Amino acid sequence: MSQTPTTIEPWLREILRCPQCKGEMTDVTGAAPEATADSASGVTELQCPACGLGYPIESGVPVLLVDLARRLG
Repeated sequence: MSQTPTTIEPWLREILRCPQCKGEMTDVTGAAPEATADSASGVTELQCPACGLGYPIESGVPVLLVDLARRLG
């Protein structure tokens, strides 16, 4: 597998949904202001436009915990 640690496998990306509202999420690169330099090369966050939450991705693993999500805008 040639994917970087911050990318998500396409098959996994297809089935992920927001844990709060069950809406579809979008991949966003460098979204969080506190994003580190090493995370700038790939997806850093999954965002749910329906409920306005952004979920971090750490070492290629989405952290889908509402308590750790970032409020958008």
